[in-house]
Amino acid sequence: MGREAFKKEAESGKGNEKNSKSFLSEMGEIGEKRYALLMCGEDSEYLLKMHGGCYGIFGRVLAEEGERWDLYKVVQGHFPANHHLSLYDGFVITGSCYDAHSDDPWILELLQLVNKLDSMHKKILGICFGHQIIGRALGGKVGRSPKGWDIGVKSINVSSSLPLSFSSLKLPSQLSIYKCHRDEILELPPKAEVIAWSEMTAIEMFSYGDHMFGIQGHPEFTHDILLHFIDRIITRNLVQEAFALDAKDKAALLEPDKEILKTLCVNFLKGRL
Repeated sequence: MGREAFKKEAESGKGNEKNSKSFLSEMGEIGEKRYALLMCGEDSEYLLKMHGGCYGIFGRVLAEEGERWDLYKVVQGHFPANHHLSLYDGFVITGSCYDAHSDDPWILELLQLVNKLDSMHKKILGICFGHQIIGRALGGKVGRSPKGWDIGVKSINVSSSLPLSFSSLKLPSQLSIYKCHRDEILELPPKAEVIAWSEMTAIEMFSYGDHMFGIQGHPEFTHDILLHFIDRIITRNLVQEAFALDAKDKAALLEPDKEILKTLCVNFLKGRL
């Protein structure tokens, strides 16, 4: 799917939303790269109108010409069928307002899916909640951060000794990224390796083998999207308003390393590291 086609579908607010019935009749073109976007949150009317929803937000960062992206609203229990998993070249697990450490039925099913994809050695990119889900599925511990909310444009430290699968990257020693979370990976899964950390969060990025990569921050965000999510957590009384408004003011003065983060995510997912 080209970028223009992707843009039109994103603007419709639907994207290539799939279920096990409709997918069977649309197997895609021969040689076409195929990716699944596993949506773990709910789109607001504002995000749909201004950014094309989750599908549009991630598509603008990750999608390239000649690819097909299918959207699965796993938060609503819509998962790809097991016999379709092999058709995908990679999977992206999005952020969410839900807790990755909870035992909601769809979250338990998502954990099982991650383990299944691990056994198939499929590429998975996890963002925020998705980062935590991968960590939990692989045997790590996830929970509330003892330091509380981390919101804004924050600096994270990149390891000087990257895992072998990431060793070709020329990353700076520090990166700035949008953050909006209060949960984190508290204990790293066995055999996983930390790629980045910060004063607030010990595991900002991690890898597992050469096929799983988690990022606690939001490389897909824009400044407008960050402000919208801050407003959402204020409205839901999840954070003290004064703290959140201060985070807004500070974020306006900083810029994340969008292009570096985009290149990192795309190159990992497309096997270019």
